[in-house]
Amino acid sequence: MSPVRRCSRTACGRPAVATLTYVYADSTAVLGPLATYAEPHCYDLCAEHSERLTAPRGWEVVRLSDGSGPSRPSGDDLEALANAVREAARPQERAAGAGGAGGRTADPMEVARRGHLRVLRSPDN
Repeated sequence: MSPVRRCSRTACGRPAVATLTYVYADSTAVLGPLATYAEPHCYDLCAEHSERLTAPRGWEVVRLSDGSGPSRPSGDDLEALANAVREAARPQERAAGAGGAGGRTADPMEVARRGHLRVLRSPDN
């Protein structure tokens, strides 16, 4: 098994540099830096396929770029993404809080969850 993640596109063996996630409820395709680890509902893409990405008609493509390819994204980018996810999840948290604790224990690095998307706490904090 190769330690380098490969592009999810058929017949492409190039190294992955970005992760694509679909948010079906919002008709949005989110293309961001390569995720920390592979998720079953996300697609890893190489540089060429991530640049040529298009979405279905009526869908929006959100590109979260770090500007320089394989280097790590800035803290500002990650913080903005985390804040957006927290804001979107707030009504859902209130409803869950009224119904009681779900009995599920969260990963210590996990800050929030919305569907299959997770917000992870920075290891620096």
